Amino acid sequence: MTQSHPDTPAVRFLRQHRIAFSAFQYTYAEHGGTHVAATALNLPEHAIIKTLVMEDENAKPLIILMHGDREVATKKLASAIGARQVRPCTAAVAQKHTGYQVGGTSPFGTRKTLPVYLERSILDESLIYINGGRRGFLVGIHAHDLMQALQPVTVSVAKGVGDSS
Repeated sequence: MTQSHPDTPAVRFLRQHRIAFSAFQYTYAEHGGTHVAATALNLPEHAIIKTLVMEDENAKPLIILMHGDREVATKKLASAIGARQVRPCTAAVAQKHTGYQVGGTSPFGTRKTLPVYLERSILDESLIYINGGRRGFLVGIHAHDLMQALQPVTVSVAKGVGDSS
């Protein structure tokens, strides 16, 4: 069988950990976010998971996995991880830590091992779609496989109505 998807560090990580996945490719749009992927692939944006690289006040990097249609309440995240502040990394810093270009960042197969935090409600999804390590490339996996492979810390940090952080 011929391979019809990119051979990225994320794909190699999934294979090495024997995690079944399906591959989805679409035309990437700069600053299009998960909405473009959801529309192109006819998937619910809530089930598309963003891999966000952030850092605390000491510039210590971390990954937070969030629903595509939700934002991270950074004050809640900081509190949950015992930091005073959490902010997004610059694109260059995120790429340095992960080895992935922004827009193609996967939590799998990162250059450096980073702490991973997962929005708890993602576990309510049976199947999730997450970046496969290249712009315009998602992998569909079961949420329990993500938990097994990455062993993330679960947090409840999605912005709700009225959150200002």
